Amino acid sequence: MKQAIPANDQHLRPEGVDDLTVQGVGKMTEALEKIERARGKLYDLHQLIGGADAQVNEAAEMLAEAGHPEQAELLRQQIVGLNVLAGRWTFQIVEEFDTGYYATVKAAEERVRNDLVSGRKHIYESEMKERNRSGHQPGYEARP
Repeated sequence: MKQAIPANDQHLRPEGVDDLTVQGVGKMTEALEKIERARGKLYDLHQLIGGADAQVNEAAEMLAEAGHPEQAELLRQQIVGLNVLAGRWTFQIVEEFDTGYYATVKAAEERVRNDLVSGRKHIYESEMKERNRSGHQPGYEARP
């Protein structure tokens, strides 16, 4: 079982870890953060397309009620429920991303951190914060 890191030490460099290792682990974590943002955009896509599909269906209903059955049928037949990619709705794209690429990158980042810096996060940023702190005035404390 992995031993818990005391709260005040969780962002400190473990003894014997060199600068390039800290930078490399930090760069991998930064890449994961970008992938997290991209994942959020996929969920945006999923919800936006789903909402738009529902609105197209509503538009078809309104057009049919307004006496435009041909245009209503066009929307129902050509757009409502249409696959976004071959054989896939957006929920399938999100699920495939989550269980494939995303899960692989997330697991690799965690393994690298565990193997090289005792699982600690944001060491690079913590050291940057320490370098950039402006003295000992309020709002510039090293730790909570």
